[in-house]
Amino acid sequence: MLHHLKQKHMTVKSKNLVFIGLQIIAWIIFVGLCIEAGGLLVNFIFSIFNPQMVSKLYEKLDLSAIYTQSKWAFFGLYGFILFVALLKACLFFIVIRLLQKLNLSKPFNHFVSQQITQLSYCTFAIGIISLIARQVAKSLLHYGFDTTVLNRFWVDSEAFILMAAVIFVIAAIFNKGVELQNENDLTV
Repeated sequence: MLHHLKQKHMTVKSKNLVFIGLQIIAWIIFVGLCIEAGGLLVNFIFSIFNPQMVSKLYEKLDLSAIYTQSKWAFFGLYGFILFVALLKACLFFIVIRLLQKLNLSKPFNHFVSQQITQLSYCTFAIGIISLIARQVAKSLLHYGFDTTVLNRFWVDSEAFILMAAVIFVIAAIFNKGVELQNENDLTV
């Protein structure tokens, strides 16, 4: 019996360490994505007001040729880049909130279900916007715009859409789990 209690305590402790590790990793990724989004925003502002500084900035994303060809194309493409970068940061903010509030002894609750659903929506938005941006950039190639440098910002659009579908299924399972747990609590 004592051995069983020690083993159970070690399992709980290792699960807590895993979640602490996941929280640390999520925070590191979140901070990195915020830095990336902030760097891209600064790059965008300098592209408009001081284009010669762009080569010294983060990512060295110089879209001045597109800016001179068409301001609408420039603002549209940069809007896609910034929107996707901000959505990725939001995605990991949701992950952080989920990991902080997740209770392993009673995981099926409304908050967890809601956060997983938000994760699926945010992931789907990243995928769809990236896919649209990629198609817009591809169509601009036909009009003489060089958008090949931008492909790295939306190369994984299909992966995000597929991941959103998987997360949505998990959210549906959690919703059903919350319903069953609430029914079980009412029965007892």
